[in-house]
Amino acid sequence: MDGDRVEIDGGIMEGGGQILRVSTALSCLLGLPLRVRRIRAGRSQPGLRPQHLSGLEIVRDLCDGKLNGGEIGSTEITFTPGKIKGGTHIADTKTAGSVCLLMQVAMPCVLFAASPSELHLKGGTNAEMAPQIDYTVMVFKPIVEKFNFTFNCDIKRRGYYPQGGGEVVVQMSPVKELSPINLTERGTVTKIYGRAFVAGALPIKLAKDMSAAAVRCIRREIRDLYINIQPVREPDNQAVGTGSGIIIVAETSTGCLLAGSSLGKRGKNSDKVGIEAAEMLLQNLKHGGTVDDSMQDQLIIFMALAKGVSRVKSGPITLHTQTAIHFAEQLTKAKFTVTKSEEEDPSNDTYIIECQGMGMTNPNL
Repeated sequence: MDGDRVEIDGGIMEGGGQILRVSTALSCLLGLPLRVRRIRAGRSQPGLRPQHLSGLEIVRDLCDGKLNGGEIGSTEITFTPGKIKGGTHIADTKTAGSVCLLMQVAMPCVLFAASPSELHLKGGTNAEMAPQIDYTVMVFKPIVEKFNFTFNCDIKRRGYYPQGGGEVVVQMSPVKELSPINLTERGTVTKIYGRAFVAGALPIKLAKDMSAAAVRCIRREIRDLYINIQPVREPDNQAVGTGSGIIIVAETSTGCLLAGSSLGKRGKNSDKVGIEAAEMLLQNLKHGGTVDDSMQDQLIIFMALAKGVSRVKSGPITLHTQTAIHFAEQLTKAKFTVTKSEEEDPSNDTYIIECQGMGMTNPNL
């Protein structure tokens, strides 16, 4: 069998967990045995962390696969996929590792399962270096559903750094194939809304301060739009630990959603948290693309699997996106091209990511 394993170098380009997520999901979908070496070689603490291991384990369980080298700190794994089945699956990082990253690796797989799936994902819901669950529900979900599938994401409990303890339940039905997407018209910003939250020992005043600072910052650039950022205190029975943060979403006339977000941490002034999120949003609005920097790379695997040509207009291509494209092309027959967009406004730094998808079909349907 070893002669047929696809060899993946986990240390090139972005050199992080994303290489593992993209290649394992595609290995599972395409039935390709995989070896990944130099896992997360680009990180200060190389090898598998609890969150990456949980992601590998849920994919293994989804398809009755075989995983070797699945230990914390391991820098090499081999994975032999089986047949993808639906049903109920649990993944628990037992840390504040991100449930959203677990969702990223499992979701493409269960789309091509034999029956509906219910994923119980446990860990951090609002973690550093990963999309917040609010982003997943408010931005990722409506955009990714344009590929012609739907999913339900129920936030049972929020969990914060350092202990995690959050739980999200994702329900999905399989599809025959994915439709391509065309996201090339930005339109104009029609509304800006969001939520600033505190949980645990923190007072609601911090959420109000984050919200007010964010609104002030956006107002300097965008004067005539109503901005509605709700300050919220998470109910104690629906949150584990103490945490705070903010997400702000801009919606456009063509249905594009772009966001900025930030997390609070000890010693970080709440105004600064609000301003960080606002500046990130304004930055994403400035480039003229139809998706923000966090969404860009998350679309690549779906574009690669879809049947037909997908086109997305984005800002400058992130290293995460370049990495996702590299491994999607290596493992599938999808072809990507990235071209500088011909803009009326030369100050816009925009690109068209185009993909001729492989047209994956679900053998079970």
